[in-house]
Amino acid sequence: MSPIFRVILIVVSLLTTFYILKKIRQSKLQIEYAIFWILFAGVLIVFSLFPWLVSMFTRLIGMQLPVNFIFMFFIFVLLVKMFLMTIELSALENKVKDLTQELALEEKERADEQKGQKEE
Repeated sequence: MSPIFRVILIVVSLLTTFYILKKIRQSKLQIEYAIFWILFAGVLIVFSLFPWLVSMFTRLIGMQLPVNFIFMFFIFVLLVKMFLMTIELSALENKVKDLTQELALEEKERADEQKGQKEE
């Protein structure tokens, strides 16, 4: 891994971490999501500081270049994260649908009650 690429990874990781911390302070990011992104940036820093670790994983997998391993690894991690977020989004959409249906039934009952009171 070239020194320039290592420096870029470290700088981007640190900038990402500072940005995440800023969003937490502004209450625009929940802690549970921030932890993932901080760990993500931490792994980038570890890979940048210890390039032999990346080379070892690259050889174990049988890849040619360490940078390809880094890209493949993080694409895989982000795909897993996206899948987990899709599951969470589906659950939230189901909750919204259920609450909307519940609210509609309550409004219908209230309207029926008012209609019944007017007829009396």
